[in-house]
Amino acid sequence: MKVIQEVLPDSQVGLEIEIPSEMSQKTYDKVLQQMMRTINIPGFRKGKVPKPVFLQRVGIPQFKAAVLEELVQSAVDQAIKQENIDAIGNYQLKSDFEALLSQYEPTQGLTLQVSVDVPPRVTLKQYKDLTVQAEEILPDLEQVDKTLERYQSNLATLVPVEDRPSQMGDIAVIDFVGKVQDESGEWEAFEGGSAEDFQVELSEGRFIPGFIEGIAGMALEESKDLEISFPDDYSQPDLAGKPALFSITLKEIKEKELPDLDDDFAQEVSEYETIAELRASLEERYTKEATDRTQTNKNEALINALVEHLDAEIPNTLIQREVDFLLTQTIMQFSRQGIDVNKLLTREIVDNMRKQARPEAVDRLKRTLALGEVAKQEGISVDDDALEAKVEETMAEIEDVNQIDPERLVQVLKEELLQEKILTWLEGVNTVELVPEGSLKKADEEAAADADEPEDVAAENAVVDVDATAAE
Repeated sequence: MKVIQEVLPDSQVGLEIEIPSEMSQKTYDKVLQQMMRTINIPGFRKGKVPKPVFLQRVGIPQFKAAVLEELVQSAVDQAIKQENIDAIGNYQLKSDFEALLSQYEPTQGLTLQVSVDVPPRVTLKQYKDLTVQAEEILPDLEQVDKTLERYQSNLATLVPVEDRPSQMGDIAVIDFVGKVQDESGEWEAFEGGSAEDFQVELSEGRFIPGFIEGIAGMALEESKDLEISFPDDYSQPDLAGKPALFSITLKEIKEKELPDLDDDFAQEVSEYETIAELRASLEERYTKEATDRTQTNKNEALINALVEHLDAEIPNTLIQREVDFLLTQTIMQFSRQGIDVNKLLTREIVDNMRKQARPEAVDRLKRTLALGEVAKQEGISVDDDALEAKVEETMAEIEDVNQIDPERLVQVLKEELLQEKILTWLEGVNTVELVPEGSLKKADEEAAADADEPEDVAAENAVVDVDATAAE
């Protein structure tokens, strides 16, 4: 079978295939026998239907279309094998199918054009001697005290208070009735807006703005009406932005009596014997978290630099696979949140989700291809012993191993280890400059603001600069 290849953009190969008459006739006979064996026609036993009756029932155009589809698929498969083409995904027919159908005769040859996706064509122009910047995350050891305070609060004893008004930090027990103002200005109760013996901690960030602050300062058995408004971005659209009136009665005030930060406390909230050991473990934890975040920033900076030096033609087949993966992840997340995806995801919504996911899919593929090209050029691979040890370590941490696909687990861990090895190698042959946390984000925001500056304002600034220079 004669095949002419053509290199196409986006990692595609075009194929012009000349199908010989022998293959055409053989496919015709094969499809005819298969369909005649399976068709049911009243008055005839299955497999014993005469050819003229079969063609009359099925229709010659429909039958020829079925033969042509089989012939094209067989020809493409044979051409790919014959030419040793590393094809991914299915073929795309470039010839007009209706035109081929009108030309097709089982005793004659046929010429058709198709394209197939092949692995990405990748060029990484530079991956050594790069200089990148990454934000350094310093440990915030104030988190140690905040964590200990949270542990204290969890173990606090609630002591009734009768000799003073409520204040921030107290626990208040209240009755309240909430109403919202409708379009006519009338106050009406709303679902979930009332409760009795409701216990609430008087701390910022709880409930809608003004509710907690309105309770602070109330005396025991005091009642008051509190007029506030729901935020415009409130989670319940029917309440968002509406004025609200809460009638509140303060029934109890309790203050927290915190336990001492001593060795007994450490033993109760942790595995450590002393408060000093607990503090040290927390300091180590937050230091490690900062170190890990810094390393993540370094890795991101290196990968971003690689992508900037990457030329890659990515076939649509791979992009669609990555889009499908991202879409599946999103749907699974919806399901875990208790959302009925069958009702939520209409065809239009899914199509929009695919469009929105495509840029992220392309970006993810570019990052993977860039790292893969480094591994290819430098011969970086994962040792079998290291992989086996990682698999054993991971399996030991999994409670129900029966729910794990062992082959998939090995694949994922191998990819993780390979990426770690590549990034370690890259850090050794490139320069990573550490800069203060937030500085790169600030620089990006300033650059974006400059890019968005109206031309007339930019021109005005330029005139001012020229005038100032002239004045000097």
